[in-house]
Amino acid sequence: METELKDLSPATQPPPPAPADKDDRPLLKPEPDAEASAITPENLAELEKRFAAYVRRDAYGSMGRGELPLREKVLLGVAMATLVPVRVVAALAILVAYYLICRGCTLLKKPNREEEGEQEDYAHMGGWRRKVIVACGRVLSRAMLFVMGFYWINETSRGASCGPEDDGGKRQEEHERPGAIVSNHVSYVDILYHMSSSFPSFVAKRSVAKLPLVGLISKCLGCVYVQRESKSSDFKGVSGVITERVREAHQNKDAPMMMLFPEGTTTNGEYLLPFKTGAFLAKAPVLPVILNYPYQRFSPAWDSISGIPFAGAPCAFSTLSIHKSY
Repeated sequence: METELKDLSPATQPPPPAPADKDDRPLLKPEPDAEASAITPENLAELEKRFAAYVRRDAYGSMGRGELPLREKVLLGVAMATLVPVRVVAALAILVAYYLICRGCTLLKKPNREEEGEQEDYAHMGGWRRKVIVACGRVLSRAMLFVMGFYWINETSRGASCGPEDDGGKRQEEHERPGAIVSNHVSYVDILYHMSSSFPSFVAKRSVAKLPLVGLISKCLGCVYVQRESKSSDFKGVSGVITERVREAHQNKDAPMMMLFPEGTTTNGEYLLPFKTGAFLAKAPVLPVILNYPYQRFSPAWDSISGIPFAGAPCAFSTLSIHKSY
């Protein structure tokens, strides 16, 4: 018995033969035409044609990777060393000042809660508290735009002067109050302009409510929070909240209007993408607003750009043109 066990012992077995040649080749071979698939001027032109709504056309070139002349580099360096610190400090001072105003006005006040506590805001407060939040928010938002280099804002309206006699008396003497503002989405500056103009409520990610300073301000704006990774049933609940808010704003002049970007993304401002239907489910009038950013050197469009030119964004001086249709 012992001899049989010894014979079955792995120690007595001969070691496995070593492989003659070890194969160190990678599992995936590189494509033979990998170099041919690299981005070439022809491929880049084709991509820019297909995705024309996202192409940068400013002094920094496609995706902000254009070759800058020496003069532009010197101007950018001087501005980042002198102008940027002043603008950053001034912007932070305005942000902190408005946060303190919102904190003081919401002191000892409970937020309005909707959707089982997932949505909460201070936009439905009445009296002097709401008036102070709105008035200071509009003034300080315009001050923030000024600090960021938007010294001139040109607004043009279309249809505001039309009266009932213009269409045979079919039109009402008073325009119906829109329940929502629909606008193209170009830049992070869009929100500041709309705050300074009409102080509406926005749709924001749920994480915004937890941000320092900005979280409380978003609740005072009455933002509707959405979790992008949540289930479709949660999206239906948020869609219902937005629809109710649009109807409420249409019927109640004291309720904040909803600000919606129906394209669902940002563009370079030269194109309009197909609209999503969420802004129109309430069947209430909407106010169309078109934002345009004329520029000479730097486009503030929130699209693909490398880090270095984007770091120079606070150095820019720009003009904002607004077109409204009543």
